[in-house]
Amino acid sequence: MSEHHGGQIKGLPENAYTELKPGEEYKPIMPANTTPQEITPYSVIMGLLMAALFSASAAYLGLKIGQVFEAAIPIAIIAVGVSSLFKNKGYLGQNVIIQSIGQNSGLIVAGAIFTIPALYILKLEAHFYQIFLASAFGGILGILFLIPFRKYFVSEMHGKLPFPEATATTEILIAGEKGGKQALVLVVSGLVGGVYDFIIATFGWWSEIFTTRVLGFGDMLADKFKLVFRINVGSAVMGLGYIIGLKYAAIINAGSFLSWYLLIPVISYFGAGLTETFGTGATKLIGVMTAEEIFRQYVRHIGIGGIAMAGIIGIIRSSKIIRDAISLGFKEIFGKKGASNGGLRTQVDVSMKIIISGLVITAILLFIFFQMGVVYNVGWAIAGLLIVLIISFLFTTVAANATAIVGTNPVSGMTLMTLILSSIVLTSVGLRGEAGMVSALIIGGVVCTALSMAGGFITDLKIGYWIGSTPKKQEQWKFLGVLVSALTVGSVILLLNETYGFVGEDALVAPQANAMAAVIQPLMDQQPAPWTLYIVGAILALVLTMIKVPALAFALGMYIPLELNTPLLVGGLIAHFVSTRSKDEKVNNARRERGTLIASGFIAGGALMGVVSALLRWQGFNWVDPEWAESNSAELLAIIMLAVICVYMIWDSLRGTPED
Repeated sequence: MSEHHGGQIKGLPENAYTELKPGEEYKPIMPANTTPQEITPYSVIMGLLMAALFSASAAYLGLKIGQVFEAAIPIAIIAVGVSSLFKNKGYLGQNVIIQSIGQNSGLIVAGAIFTIPALYILKLEAHFYQIFLASAFGGILGILFLIPFRKYFVSEMHGKLPFPEATATTEILIAGEKGGKQALVLVVSGLVGGVYDFIIATFGWWSEIFTTRVLGFGDMLADKFKLVFRINVGSAVMGLGYIIGLKYAAIINAGSFLSWYLLIPVISYFGAGLTETFGTGATKLIGVMTAEEIFRQYVRHIGIGGIAMAGIIGIIRSSKIIRDAISLGFKEIFGKKGASNGGLRTQVDVSMKIIISGLVITAILLFIFFQMGVVYNVGWAIAGLLIVLIISFLFTTVAANATAIVGTNPVSGMTLMTLILSSIVLTSVGLRGEAGMVSALIIGGVVCTALSMAGGFITDLKIGYWIGSTPKKQEQWKFLGVLVSALTVGSVILLLNETYGFVGEDALVAPQANAMAAVIQPLMDQQPAPWTLYIVGAILALVLTMIKVPALAFALGMYIPLELNTPLLVGGLIAHFVSTRSKDEKVNNARRERGTLIASGFIAGGALMGVVSALLRWQGFNWVDPEWAESNSAELLAIIMLAVICVYMIWDSLRGTPED
């Protein structure tokens, strides 16, 4: 189908995205009998640089808006841009490795920022070594647990799972090898999105969030009926919505609308007459709460129950895969060597013996870390270790499956489940109060990072499979990326805590970490947790599964604040609009792909400028005038600016032609 060296690459083979017929096999772009350049000083150094750079920007964005962008796409874009400067073809194998090492950044960040800031929110101490080790061990476990599942997800399920994230990244890498205008589109949209988000964060010329309270009628609705609409006007969040696509953006928002336009008004209506506070930790009467306070105090817990249940349903659905992977591993250790893969370069994994020894060593080190750095008690350390190993292993397939279907990994929901389980286990073995909260959160951090890594790593291996990389090389060098990312994340979290803090006025939102803190405090202080609300959420997830609605996406929507979900819908609608205007399918595809590049540019630009803005603030430069930024006029200007950037995105996407 295509040549690797010298010849012009024509793109992926015809059967790349379709199921294989009996006897048909998939032949990657870099054939198994060639030896492409993959591991070189250039690819390793460049990959580590990307890991450090994107860990910093992903941590900032994740703590601010609660969505960690997958770093794979922006890194692939940069790798392609740099190699095209050298004007020399044949960088494809190296670019896969750069992306592979660098992509660790977003994965490690997700694990750390969903749990560690909860320590600060609960006014507990978190040391640098705890953040670093929790992230590093989690990343390593995620890699080791996933490798046995590679063949199943990547080649046996060929054409059955969509892999949106991997598809986008692969297309970018191949476009780069072909050369062309695509890099330019990315640079321009990166500048547009970056400048736009930078103005909001650094100068505050318009508000970051628009609410209907600005209008007289909207204010009355919010007061009387607790009905309020909120939207974040940043370009990065809207770009994320474009890549997620209309179907899943709509499901996420359906969950959000259920929370905000059904549950909140109903709770307010029935609770208006109560004369005493109601529920765990409530300090106000329902009658005087705003819509936002009702959401935080009651409704969000229903979402948490839904996320947990959706995770359990996922495990039950993938129990057969788990069994198969375990039996495959045993066969490989005790059976005959080399019979399984015929020794093809594109099918060689790190051997099972190494994986097992790696797991044993990691388990011993984890035990020492828990014993000497977290709980200081042998029994509790063993309990912590068992929780980490069992949950990470079970949820690995859930994470990989979710990523292969939606492209986003529901880590926060699975981590909440982990926190609830580990709190129950730890309190039953006698570890309570502050020490218990620190232990549960660090255990949660390890599991969270492991699951995040498993989900992202499957994307990475799929990209390698389509292009024809050597899996073993991808797997070996992934570990180095984990260490660099974990070091960066530890430093950035400490920096952001000193600059903005996670508690009080102008603090970073850290939505997931706040939810973790809200869940864990009552459990550890032996207060009753809002079990009724969790159970309602769990039942809702079951009902959704019965009517074939993806329960995870819906429950995430119920639980993430409204203003972060609404821009996803805007982005999803733009994606739908752009890709259905023409009668010619090829034109529609070209427009959709150009839009994907623009959205990736918005995400990368917004994230990088967010980091620049944070550094400026940390150095004491802050040009925001709070009085203006919080005024009604600034909010009205915000919605106009959002409209402008949406129109720009539609106009630029519609310029896509099949020749591009």
